[in-house]
Amino acid sequence: MGRGRAKAKQTKVARELKYSSHETDFAALQRELSGDERSPNGRGGDEPRDDPYDDYDDYRR
Repeated sequence: MGRGRAKAKQTKVARELKYSSHETDFAALQRELSGDERSPNGRGGDEPRDDPYDDYDDYRR
């Protein structure tokens, strides 16, 4: 029981996403799709390039 409230909230969020108009940042979308490494402030990405969990991939196989 109790699924009704959660489902109602999901429906509300989905409806808001579907019918509301959002401002689209086409420049950010272009940077993301082109694989541009720079951040919007021009300093470069703050994220490390190496994934620390890559080594764990071998254990799952």
